[in-house]
Amino acid sequence: MDPKNIVDKDSSFFGQPGGLQTLFFTEMWERMSYYGMRALLVLFMTASLQEGGLALTVVSATAIYGLYTGSVYFMGLPGGWISDRLLGGQKATWYGGIVIMLGHIVLAIPSEAGFFIGMILVVLGTGLLKPNITAMVGQLYGSTDDRRDGGYTLYYMGINIGSIIGYFVTGYLMENAGYHWGFGAAAVGMAFGLIQYRLTLPKLKGVGAEPPKPLSPAGMKRSWAVIWALLAGLAVFTLLALNDVIYIDPTIIASNVAIVFTVIFFVYYLSIFLFSKLTKNEMKRLGALFLVCIASTCFWAGFEQAGSSFNLFARDLTDRMIGGFEIPTTWFQSLNSIFLVALSPFFAALWINLSKRMINPSYGFKSALGLIIMASGFIVMFFASQAAASGLKVAPYWLVAVYFIHTVGELCLSPVALSAVSKLSPKRMAGQMMGVFVLTYSIGNVVAGLLAGGLNPNDPGAMPDLYWTIFIFGVSVGAIVFVLAFFTRKWEKLAEDDDEHPGAVIDANEPVGRP
Repeated sequence: MDPKNIVDKDSSFFGQPGGLQTLFFTEMWERMSYYGMRALLVLFMTASLQEGGLALTVVSATAIYGLYTGSVYFMGLPGGWISDRLLGGQKATWYGGIVIMLGHIVLAIPSEAGFFIGMILVVLGTGLLKPNITAMVGQLYGSTDDRRDGGYTLYYMGINIGSIIGYFVTGYLMENAGYHWGFGAAAVGMAFGLIQYRLTLPKLKGVGAEPPKPLSPAGMKRSWAVIWALLAGLAVFTLLALNDVIYIDPTIIASNVAIVFTVIFFVYYLSIFLFSKLTKNEMKRLGALFLVCIASTCFWAGFEQAGSSFNLFARDLTDRMIGGFEIPTTWFQSLNSIFLVALSPFFAALWINLSKRMINPSYGFKSALGLIIMASGFIVMFFASQAAASGLKVAPYWLVAVYFIHTVGELCLSPVALSAVSKLSPKRMAGQMMGVFVLTYSIGNVVAGLLAGGLNPNDPGAMPDLYWTIFIFGVSVGAIVFVLAFFTRKWEKLAEDDDEHPGAVIDANEPVGRP
């Protein structure tokens, strides 16, 4: 019997295929390790040597943070190709998890060189694991299986649970035992994910066991030679940089990387228009999707202040004492995941009820709304930073309000954008377009790190102006997208003439998870 048919009939995990259990817990523990470690990065880099940190400037630390988070998303592009052509999803996920765990182990060793080597390993491992484990979720279901939406909802719930665990565990350990204990906890979390992945691997029943489009033996040999050569080059470059043979300015590199990612995005998008023999309807749909991509890039540039400038604001300028208990700095970041879990059902119901009343806002409108709402959160930070500039630490409810507003914006934009990519892309290049869209995450994250460099808690007097500038810019771009959406909404409806894209990643009405 075809293994795929066996999977379709399986309902052993809350009515879903048993393989979802394997992927759910693997992703949950991987996200625990990723977000738990990520929450410590800027805090560790800016902490003094006496506090066990690296004593970097805020500008350098946030630029490195932006490079790290942007590279994680960018590496998903080659990671997906390696899975499709060389390894298959199962092996890509397994080896990616091992590399991630090794990275966290290296981070747990007190060493400046080890810190940067560990981050590089986590970037490489996440690029191999993240896109492929998500793809395997979709492969658990047949083309007519109506459980797909519920399966993705459950899967993204695992992402949120993992991130909450990560923030709480590593944050507590950072405050009470030291930074490297927090990094070590991330390694343990990834180890848990790998162990259960291996033990429950048979539940996948062949899904992702082989690459769907394998290269010829000769092609595989050449590809592996290129991959190992690139890794060797990266190792040599890292060694030279750590030994000060090559001078690296993180801010300059981050600025150049942001430019490179942006050029790649525009060139790739333009090449699709020029060389893919698109029909007029396909060109119009991709024009509408381009508007969503612009909104997404600007959104993440503001939203991703959570791990950088907001994190420093929580540590240095927020009164975290409640009675005799001091709230660990990283716990504030968990608010986003908590609000996501709480608010997702309401937003799913909202879009459904609007649709029943023949009110179905376009992708462009929803994206513009999400961007404007996110930008509005910076009004709160404008007033909070004004209070901090007076020399007093501010109450924690300022950050609670910001995270709530940003979560509402995320729920308006993030699942909608993913749905737009799935439904507006030409069928024959849906995978390519999802890869191009991921570049909006990369660009946004790198820009977020550069923006955070100006938000130095040691100079709170300069913060209000920058927060106000971010607010004005975000609202302005959102307003432009909103106006243009009146023209592109007709282009979006052209997609209804085509069959639904197979293997859609997420529907606009589904709860969203952390990317």
